[in-house]
Amino acid sequence: MSCYITRTASYLPGPAVENDEIERFIGSLDGEAATKEKILSMNGIVRRHYAQDHLQQKTHDVYGLAARAAQQCLSDYKEADSITYLAAGTTYTPLAAPGFASILHHRLQADGYLNYPVEISSHAGICSSAANAMVAAISAGRHRSALCVGAEHASEILKSSVIQPIDDRSEHENLRNSRWFMSIFLRFMLSDGAGAFLLQDRPDSEKLSLRVNWTHSMSFAHEAPLCMKLEGRTALLSQDLSVLSSYLVPLASKFLKIALETQRDSLDSYSKILPHMSSYFFRRKMERVIASHSSNPQNPVPYWTNLATAGNTGSASIYVMLDQFLRQHELLDGDRILLFIPESGQFNFVLVSLTVVLP
Repeated sequence: MSCYITRTASYLPGPAVENDEIERFIGSLDGEAATKEKILSMNGIVRRHYAQDHLQQKTHDVYGLAARAAQQCLSDYKEADSITYLAAGTTYTPLAAPGFASILHHRLQADGYLNYPVEISSHAGICSSAANAMVAAISAGRHRSALCVGAEHASEILKSSVIQPIDDRSEHENLRNSRWFMSIFLRFMLSDGAGAFLLQDRPDSEKLSLRVNWTHSMSFAHEAPLCMKLEGRTALLSQDLSVLSSYLVPLASKFLKIALETQRDSLDSYSKILPHMSSYFFRRKMERVIASHSSNPQNPVPYWTNLATAGNTGSASIYVMLDQFLRQHELLDGDRILLFIPESGQFNFVLVSLTVVLP
């Protein structure tokens, strides 16, 4: 069955927070100042959003962020009662169970949306959890209309009043090898936001739609060690940068090659690639990966990212990115867009191939 993205939305809570204002929302920890400056100088993020006030009290929880994005997505949709499938993904939820989509369904019905039985699918993980929710919604062919949502509330577990990093700095000559650093640097990498897509079995008759050509999702956990994890008991999030540096680029290149060969497709057929990037530190490496799979490496397919101004919203970032891209660019009928979502949890990747369909 054909599938089209007919509506997109994104929600970034509160005012944009500049680099020198971060502590006003997530506080400060002893000894982290040098780490903060180094990480911010490398990741290229100049502003982001937090669902926290100046007292570190949340303005929304992750379910609320997801609901706001979904409401915006459906705000002018006159057939919202035709949606029969809800898929949602995130990294952290305050409740381990029930699933993310279940509570989101309840939140939405309270606001007059989806106030009837629907099929749901909840997805957990790191950066690809919401992308896999999208893949699940795209694959749910028996549903004529589906809603997929991605949301992150990273500040809730990274703010100074909550985070309890293991302080093993004295045990490591290189600070980057300490468990303390592996958790602390994420405070200046991750932020909050949500996005939503409406999927339908036909294009919209009045607005731009995106036809889903194919999706490809693949895990390489069989050959890569654990890199990024969220501990269930402590809600401590950490990432091993040495593992990330060793495995991310080679496996991303391997995945891209397999996916394009399997789908009998070529990067050269795309007008733009939208990659999820955690940091501009990986920008040159990502550019080399794209160039190596282009017929003319000197003139590779261009890419677009909003990382600097929207922040790294984890699994929600591809939703926020596509929504802002569509609002900021005039596209032509037939333009092809490739969504590329890598995850460093234990290295799995998602590609979504799209074609612009104008009414």
